[in-house]
Amino acid sequence: MKNKNISKFNFALLLFIFLASNFIVGQDNLDVFKKVSSDWKTDFSKHSVDFSELMGGGPPRDGITAVDDPQFVSIKEAKDWLGFENPVVSLEVDGVAKAYPLEILIWHEIINDRIGKTPVSISFCPLCYSSSTFKRIVKGKETTFGTSGLLRNSNLVMYDRLTESLWQEFTGEAIIGEMTGTKLKYFPSQIISFEQFEKTYPNGIVLSRETGFNMSYGQNPYVGYDNINTKPFLYRGEIDERLPPNEKIIAIEFEDIYKAYPYSITQRKNVINDVVNGKPVLILHVIGAVSALDSRNINKSRNVGSTGAFSRIVNGKILTFKYNNLKVIDDQTNSVWSITGKAIDGKLKGTQLKRILHGDYFSFAWFVFRPDTKLYKAN
Repeated sequence: MKNKNISKFNFALLLFIFLASNFIVGQDNLDVFKKVSSDWKTDFSKHSVDFSELMGGGPPRDGITAVDDPQFVSIKEAKDWLGFENPVVSLEVDGVAKAYPLEILIWHEIINDRIGKTPVSISFCPLCYSSSTFKRIVKGKETTFGTSGLLRNSNLVMYDRLTESLWQEFTGEAIIGEMTGTKLKYFPSQIISFEQFEKTYPNGIVLSRETGFNMSYGQNPYVGYDNINTKPFLYRGEIDERLPPNEKIIAIEFEDIYKAYPYSITQRKNVINDVVNGKPVLILHVIGAVSALDSRNINKSRNVGSTGAFSRIVNGKILTFKYNNLKVIDDQTNSVWSITGKAIDGKLKGTQLKRILHGDYFSFAWFVFRPDTKLYKAN
């Protein structure tokens, strides 16, 4: 692949320009919006949000470049550069498991990939700490996604290269253009440590640093942003006062019900046996991955743990779980479970809990998109 030398483009300067310019599209005015997007082929007559909600900055469309031709290496090869606590997006589709290190995603925000016959895109918005994995099919056709250079509620606005509709990364819904109102199909995924990925998927593969771009992989351009005392970048909306805006949460979407579990509780409890909409669910938060948004060198960041969300029903029976000696164990069979919801020892060894769509987010972002979210409170 042709090497595209972008390391000379100082990302810290890019972020400074982005913050300093703080360009507001303004007052639902299509003419003003088109000054930012004059080369778009988008059908701007269709939109579900006011143009005034969009904010542009230093990077233009594709200024933060998606990876369209991802290469992969074995776990053994990845150990040469990827720390065992380094966070990765773990995605399994049709029995094939891949790891996408956040140290790469943080610089590109979108990876357009294929797992088997399934076209997928993996996204990561650092300003919200949101990661999504979805099927890149629009109008029944395969397409790819890129960064639009726009934000809404501090969240990445993507665009598809088929219709050039604009999509909210956080919700997977088209907000401007021909596809307005449609939603992408999501796949459950997790942010876990590289070591946890290896233990669960010893035959899995890892996104290579050989992306075709010369970036400072392993470095964090948002130093200190993962701090409960910081304020959100480029966010003009109201703050939900139930939690500090930059407190991390585990949030789930389960049968059209949204519920959030604050890190301040989950890091202490490790295991939560809950009932959502009458259905038993399991929330896990155990030691594992470091933060991608803490220290300059991601490998030296603090360990914030890895999370998971699953159904507690196995073979028609409801299980309850506990955390003992750094192990997740169910009370009914005394089997031991991994962060990925798989029994790794005991009577139920090999059993996989049903995954629930979940993610790790800054609370301000989740609450602005999901204001009707229920908040878990410890007993």
